[in-house]
Parts: sequence; C-alpha cells; structure tokens
Amino acid sequence: MTQDEGDLDSLVRKRIRALRVAQGWSLEELASRAKLSPSTLSRIENGQRRLALDQMVTLARALDTSLDQLVETATDDVVSSPMIDAAHSQMRWPIKAEPGMSVVRQRMTNPPPDSPSRMRAHPGREWFVVLSGTAVLLLGNRRFRIETNQAAEFPTMLPHALGAEGGPCEILGIFDRDARRGHQRDGGPQRSDNGGASARPRT
Repeated sequence: MTQDEGDLDSLVRKRIRALRVAQGWSLEELASRAKLSPSTLSRIENGQRRLALDQMVTLARALDTSLDQLVETATDDVVSSPMIDAAHSQMRWPIKAEPGMSVVRQRMTNPPPDSPSRMRAHPGREWFVVLSGTAVLLLGNRRFRIETNQAAEFPTMLPHALGAEGGPCEILGIFDRDARRGHQRDGGPQRSDNGGASARPRT
C-alpha cells in the first residue's frame, strides 16, 4: 500500500466514524443497518480490519451517502483570500464547488432606491445576514427592516432592492452571478435571502 492509499484508507475510516457519530448512532445501530457485526465495524473504524469495497458500498448506503463521497479526498485549496472590490465596498470569496456563486461581504451607507425602475429581478433565490447596523429590503410592494444578526431569504424573481437605514450597514450574503452584477450596478446589494430570523415587514 502506498502512502497515498494509506492516507485515503485512514480518511475513509475516520469519515465512517464521523458520519455515524453525526447521526447519533452507536456501533450496534450502524452495524445493524449495514448488516455487519458490531465487532467488525469497530475493527473497520479502528483500522484493525481490511476495508473491502463491498463493505464501503454497504456502509455508504447505510450512512445515506455515496461511495464517491465516502472516498472523496480533501482538496489542497482549503483557504482562499478575498477579492477586493473597493469601488463597491465589497469583499468576495468565490465558492469553488459552485461556479458562479460567491460569498460577499458588503458595507452599505445609502438607503434603498426610491425608484421602482432601479429594483432588480432574476431567477433563483438569495440569502444574506446583517452583520452590523440595519438593512432595508424592498421586495415587490413590501418593505422589510432587517436588524443585526437577522437574515433574509427570498425568490429573486420578485423585484428587489437593498440599502441601509440610520447609518452604515454591513451584510454577508451568498450571491449568484446575476445578483452580484445587479448589486454592483447600483453600488449596493439588491438581492438577499433570509435563512435565519425572519425579516419583519414594516408598514
């Protein structure tokens, strides 16, 4: 066995144990689902028994994953530095596994635009969380006030715009290519997604 094969073997064993623990299952529970004896599963996890391909397939199925995911190796590019867009007060981190998607950190100082003609719409959904300050989201005919630590999520086919209220506001969002371009045109995000505390409509 080469060093690379040994590293992969060790990684797969650790992954099996980690997935089992994440499910809250004991050795006995996973062994029963995989039709193995608890002692065999224990030796597999501890590296005391050879891990056969048919056992990996069975364990992957029992853990509700695929064989490809079970043997996937870690990538070298774990850490990425932000791309700075000073003109729009943005830092952006591309998501390697999802081309076109980015995590964007943006500081806003202006309120959302008054003119409906400056609201954007495009396919998909969007999400952001307010890191500091208060954001205002215009969504269709509604207005939402989103405070620090609250998040917003919505379908982006609804015309939308985003700005700050009462001072600077900083958000962290997940943006697709269309949304990022829309935000840059207006100098501030115009898409968002709400994934945590619900945004409160203000009348």
